[in-house]
Amino acid sequence: MKLRRSNNNSINSKKIHFGESPNDVLFMRLAFHTMRKFVTIFSFFKSRKNFSSSLHRNSPRCSNQLHPNFRNLTQNCDLLLPPLSSHRLFSDIAGNPSTLNRNLLQDQGIDFPGGRVEFVPEMKFISESVKERVPCYRVLDDNGQPLVGHNFVQVSKEVAVKMYTDMVTLRSMDTIFYEAQRQGRISFYVTAIGEEAINIASAAALSMNDVVFPQGDFHAALNFAAVTEAPVIFICRNNGWAISTPISDQFRSDGVVVKGQSYGVRSIRVDGNDALAIYSAVQAARQMSITEERPILIEALTYRVGHHTTSDDSTKYRPASEIEWWRVARDPVARFRKWLENNGWWNDLAESELINNLRQQLLHTIQVAESVEKPPLEEAFRDVYDVPPSNLREQEQWLKEIVKEQPQEYPPNISV
Repeated sequence: MKLRRSNNNSINSKKIHFGESPNDVLFMRLAFHTMRKFVTIFSFFKSRKNFSSSLHRNSPRCSNQLHPNFRNLTQNCDLLLPPLSSHRLFSDIAGNPSTLNRNLLQDQGIDFPGGRVEFVPEMKFISESVKERVPCYRVLDDNGQPLVGHNFVQVSKEVAVKMYTDMVTLRSMDTIFYEAQRQGRISFYVTAIGEEAINIASAAALSMNDVVFPQGDFHAALNFAAVTEAPVIFICRNNGWAISTPISDQFRSDGVVVKGQSYGVRSIRVDGNDALAIYSAVQAARQMSITEERPILIEALTYRVGHHTTSDDSTKYRPASEIEWWRVARDPVARFRKWLENNGWWNDLAESELINNLRQQLLHTIQVAESVEKPPLEEAFRDVYDVPPSNLREQEQWLKEIVKEQPQEYPPNISV
């Protein structure tokens, strides 16, 4: 680097010229870095009122204005070098940052939609999983006894008994219709054994005016519900399986409840075999959803005790001992019954009468349904299109021919 003075001996007339030597460039960059560092520190201290006033009192020559040469030099730095953070400058020059520079760095961030995001010098990736799993809200233990320190939405005797009788009804339906399918009286059936609490208790906590959708697109719905602040409750029944595929082969996150947080949705994990916990969580979620106008996600942990459908044999992909343990030890119906009995709201006599009445009603319903004349086969092909396309007409004709050729395989009262 060469310094060349012009004819004017004034210090204001100094000009700086760069030579070709790499050392000259490196030296000049270091000088610029030092100047920039000084400006940063000077600006930081100048913003402090007490320091500034003290400086003026003790040093009359000190001015709020930088010397013209110093100001010009810093402007040249801005033109010649890319913007650098105080941390970068300090690291390049002095190694480890001082306490002052760490404070300067901590004050830096970006106001981004959703809140302020702070900058940090360390490169740190977010962990793929947390060390501790999200806890599961529960009210009753496996024996139907309330847990110590429990809190739940109070339920009246009328509602509690209705919940229990509906759970027993659902289980009785599963038993009878499963047997009917095995007898060839119906073609297909899906049981809900072990999951009665989720189905019944969640519905009991809702209003008759609430709209219920049984399925639909989960991730997209969760995201748009959060963005639009829709008053909706998402209830995910996590029973550990998808037909024959365990959840460990479907996703590696901590269940489904963590998906809510990633989309910005308030979430809770609930014991799906605890009817009282499900009822309380859904009712509380409904209240929050309406009053705060926000979506809520509920993950109900349970276990599919029955086969996926009547076409499935779950013992082929999971041990029978595991199924039996969940059926006996974690039975949601038995657990809720014990709580009712402890409150004096249920007894063995009421249980016996309920089971007998349900069986008679269900068997009678099946007999009535079987005696009703079946609708014509063509109705199976006419409920979608106003004018059936050619492929559906071909399938209809093919089915009618099969029924005529093998009448013994179809009900006698079917209309061809």
